[in-house]
Amino acid sequence: MTESSAAFVRRDMLPPQAPPATQAGVLKWLRENLFSSPLNAVLTLAGAYVVWWLVAHSYPWLSHSVWNAGSLSECRAIIAERWGADATGACWAVIKERWHQYIFGFYPPELYWRPISVFLLLFVALAPVLFSAVPRVLLVFTVVYPFLATWLLWGGSPWIEVMILVGFVLGWAAFRIASRYGSLLAVSVALAVPALWWVFAAGPMDRALEQAIRLAIEKVASDKFGGFLLAVTIGVGGIAMSLPLGILLALGRRSDMFLIKALSVGFIEFIRGVPLITLLFVASLLLNYFLPPGTNFDIILRVEILVTLFAAAYIAEVVRGGLAALPRGQYEAADSLGLDYWKAQRLIILPQALKISIPGIVSTFIGMFKDTTLVVFVGLFDPLKGISDFVRADFNWKGIYWEPYIFVGCIFFLFNFSMSRYSMYLENKLKRDHR
Repeated sequence: MTESSAAFVRRDMLPPQAPPATQAGVLKWLRENLFSSPLNAVLTLAGAYVVWWLVAHSYPWLSHSVWNAGSLSECRAIIAERWGADATGACWAVIKERWHQYIFGFYPPELYWRPISVFLLLFVALAPVLFSAVPRVLLVFTVVYPFLATWLLWGGSPWIEVMILVGFVLGWAAFRIASRYGSLLAVSVALAVPALWWVFAAGPMDRALEQAIRLAIEKVASDKFGGFLLAVTIGVGGIAMSLPLGILLALGRRSDMFLIKALSVGFIEFIRGVPLITLLFVASLLLNYFLPPGTNFDIILRVEILVTLFAAAYIAEVVRGGLAALPRGQYEAADSLGLDYWKAQRLIILPQALKISIPGIVSTFIGMFKDTTLVVFVGLFDPLKGISDFVRADFNWKGIYWEPYIFVGCIFFLFNFSMSRYSMYLENKLKRDHR
């Protein structure tokens, strides 16, 4: 077509125009996310109604909150004076007056600096484990932290914790030395050396050092623990110990050695088939029957052991799923490089399996941290029911109900939401499909 025969030929570009209102901005987001189909529109409207109903019924109660009062009756009198005789409102004064019991339980107030220090140092110990940008030299403090935290929380002489730490150091040194002669020998020596140290040498060394260098601080009995101090102590300890134990159980369940596999399967299936509350009763009532007479086995330590075993069984199944998801070629690649079993697991297999298992592992950790509230059934004061019942036993706060549960629920949400967000961060960081 020539220029002379064309009816019209545009020589200048038209200026860009704004997209239609339904294809940009808020209207586009609403159409795509909330009203993309008739069913989606109905669910959106139903959800909006539920949210409106909840806000409409809870806002008056929250807006009439009272923060300064000495009792529930005083709260109600203030609400009636300000908003009328029929008005209702939240009495947050109970949280303002008893917050220290929800956080520290019955820990001596003059020693609050010890659990606060332990909590702050926890972030220092976790930093090199959770974030690769943190200097790896801090891993030394990560190893020392559990023993330091135990000493600060319970007090007494630090030398028993030092002797336990020395046992682990000797086991690690023995493993490094014996690893050149074979993995099986290295593992056996690494288990035998600490056991011999703790049985024969740790006690005399502890007593000698306690007499020579006195570093004891005031002891705090386990019945003084409560609230979130107890929940975090059991939860963090259980998380730290159940992950490596769960990995070993998962490897044992997939082992070709009949005895190892049978023991691992039996342990996992037994623990997963028993409710946690049953194990807690075992920790509280039956465990002492299997110990020598006169043994004083701390109740929190007993609960910690059973909670760890319970979580480890579930983590083992999660990790086993990650191991089963790896293609056979990964195992063959490790064999082609001439790696033995433990090196193949450490360098090739487990890093990939654990990456796949991150959501399930974190979900198990979150469930275990919430399950720490079950310790109320073995006489410990958890933050949800134990401390709340103790507060309500005071005549001034008899009848208080929703406020303690909301306060405790919000703190649990902060802990669990933080773990969930870190899980998402770690998953995104370890993605390789976009590179």
